[in-house]
Amino acid sequence: MSQLPVIKRDDVVNMRIWRGDASGGSFVDYKIPMSETQTVLDAVTWVQRNVEPGLSYRFACRVGMCGSCAMMVNGRPRWTCRTHVSKVIKNHQIKLEPLRNLPVIKDLVCDLSDFFAKWLKANGRFVPTETRERPVKKISPLSKQRQAANTAIECINCAICYAACDAVEQNPNYLGPAALNRAWTLMNDVRDGGKPERLRAVTGDGGCQCCHSQHGCASHCPNELNPARSIAGLKQAAVTAIFKGEV
Repeated sequence: MSQLPVIKRDDVVNMRIWRGDASGGSFVDYKIPMSETQTVLDAVTWVQRNVEPGLSYRFACRVGMCGSCAMMVNGRPRWTCRTHVSKVIKNHQIKLEPLRNLPVIKDLVCDLSDFFAKWLKANGRFVPTETRERPVKKISPLSKQRQAANTAIECINCAICYAACDAVEQNPNYLGPAALNRAWTLMNDVRDGGKPERLRAVTGDGGCQCCHSQHGCASHCPNELNPARSIAGLKQAAVTAIFKGEV
């Protein structure tokens, strides 16, 4: 097993940070003092507070819950608040870029509008079948459908899977792993009444059939979800619906 580098008091890391906007940009090098428990987000914040106050990036919770600090770290999408410098540094250098497959607003900040628009295009909204006057429907936590929904329901829409997906890169119309994962949870929710329309949405242009099953989404998800498995479930449901003449 490879060992992590030993952090010395006077060690520094060279942060290569992409600076620019939608029209273009380039990498700028910054020297950052290292510490033993330092995260990549800590290092970016140090740059913004001490060297480059105009540096743009996103963060909120800082404790691995919101996902807003996601960036490309040495070519891999990561939550930077949960990524320690000591685990990703290579030859005293770390390269940071905005998330892949998304338009850049400025520096490390991406425009997530299309990402969320696809979530809606996949009919990722719960369609109620009961009114508030009716008693809450009891659902067994041991049912097959509830367990299928539970395995995929913890997505927080951080767009890590979207940035990791080669199918998104090759096909801009592809709905993407997060949107399809959400659709799968609703397909397994017995309370939901939007399944026929949702199935048509996820099998249309850019739908689940565009997934190449390379599992980049599953291997990168910080919450250890498996959108590829959800997409496989949608594909199976789509084939069944086609044979029944429902799609």
